Amino acid sequence: MARQRRRLMADINVVPYIDVSLVLLIVFMIAAPMLSQGVKVDLPKATANKIPPSKFKPIVVSVDQQGHYYINMTPDKKQVLSSEQLAVWVKASLKRSKSNTVYVRADQGVDYGKVVQAMVIAQHAGAGSIGLMTDNQRQQKRT
Repeated sequence: MARQRRRLMADINVVPYIDVSLVLLIVFMIAAPMLSQGVKVDLPKATANKIPPSKFKPIVVSVDQQGHYYINMTPDKKQVLSSEQLAVWVKASLKRSKSNTVYVRADQGVDYGKVVQAMVIAQHAGAGSIGLMTDNQRQQKRT
């Protein structure tokens, strides 16, 4: 009586791996937008350091006590800008400038929401880095 030998199966069943990959893809597609909702900000240190000198003119968005927006790139530096106008000016200034940093300078009495809104506008306009400007405490004590 001849014994029949069983042939070994050399195939790998990849269906479970495909299922796991698709589930992970869906999880990452849902989680990725939640991770990029925050505004990236370089917060100033306790003792304010001067902005390092650059050969490029820095882009500075200012917010006064009433919550009006200004940018140092307009011909009239005291021209009040709406949110939409500020977005256009920041985007154009970033294209012209070799730097992708925007500095936000705000009055200490301004509503915090207006400062955050200025940072969000700059981020959506293409700013890669956003810094907050402060007065140096040592200079204030002298005067």
